Amino acid sequence: MFKKDYYEILGVPRNATKEEIKAAYRRLALQYHPDRNKSPDAEEKFKEISEAYAVLSDDEKRRQYDLYGHAGIEGRYSWEDIFGRADFEDVFRDLGFGLGSIFDLFFGGRGRAEGPRRGRDIRYDLEITLEEAARGVEKELKIPVYETCHNCGGSGAKPGTRPRPCPECNGSGQVRYEGSRGFMRFVRVETCGRCGGSGELIDFPCSICGGSGKARRTRRVVVNIPRGVDTGYGLRMAGMGEPGESGAPPGDLLIFLSIKPHEIFERNGDDLLCEVRIGFSEAALGAEIEVPTIDGPAKLRIPPGTQTGTVFRLKGKGMPKLDGLGRGDELVRVVVQTPTKLTPRQRELLSQFAKEGEQIGVRYIPRAR
Repeated sequence: MFKKDYYEILGVPRNATKEEIKAAYRRLALQYHPDRNKSPDAEEKFKEISEAYAVLSDDEKRRQYDLYGHAGIEGRYSWEDIFGRADFEDVFRDLGFGLGSIFDLFFGGRGRAEGPRRGRDIRYDLEITLEEAARGVEKELKIPVYETCHNCGGSGAKPGTRPRPCPECNGSGQVRYEGSRGFMRFVRVETCGRCGGSGELIDFPCSICGGSGKARRTRRVVVNIPRGVDTGYGLRMAGMGEPGESGAPPGDLLIFLSIKPHEIFERNGDDLLCEVRIGFSEAALGAEIEVPTIDGPAKLRIPPGTQTGTVFRLKGKGMPKLDGLGRGDELVRVVVQTPTKLTPRQRELLSQFAKEGEQIGVRYIPRAR
């Protein structure tokens, strides 16, 4: 059942009359009926509006829905109960549609039997260092996966025995139920409950896989991480997931990357940020210092009179761009470190400096406006 509000689906207020509900359904059915609308989502939309109309057009179902919401419908009515009494005949006659189409959509008459299922995708979360992200890296992963059992060849049966066709579904894996109520025909196709949809029964299960046909193993996969990746980047390795059923294609391996926090650098897109300390004399007189970069140490010239918080930009010293076109920058913020332990000679020199008149300008800092 669709969990969206039925009144919202039909676009009517909660106090709408039955005629207003029918008019809304007639308009939407004409717009979304699969015989007229060939868009990919038309069928689901048509199912949605038909379910809403089937409930709201019936006084008792509508009362239960108004009192208890979807719980009042799911726990009380089957699909046949919901659609068996709804007034579709009048609406569809006006629109020129056949009645069978709506029941085929809901109860399997349109040939929607499922074949063998594709294998499941496997998610693998991989954490790498910032340096590995900057240079690119090759990683060997150990992926726990269920693969075809080597002991039974995937049959699930003990070697020397074979599965037998399920007598409940005659080997089809599905059971078809048909019924009628008045002018309506119901067709429902369900997965066979006895064989679970496989169409076979195993009397003597394989001792390795227990009858599932799959055994858990560790698969080694080599993956190449490109330069410039960031947290959230994903890689898809087609066909490296769980095997499919009965020859169906396997799933994919989905690798999601995250970057470990770095002790020096903070990343902002393709730029790298870091802080370095400089001495009082280096800030006042200027100096050339060594700063870290992702590629190794580099020289940075500090001009005389540099203040705490000054940010210097090192062009092209950031992270490589993922598209391979250039690199980001490195932003270096300097912090002037005031000495706390002075030798007598240092104290004497600073005292002399102070006596000659230290130029600090205005002592108060104007507030930003």
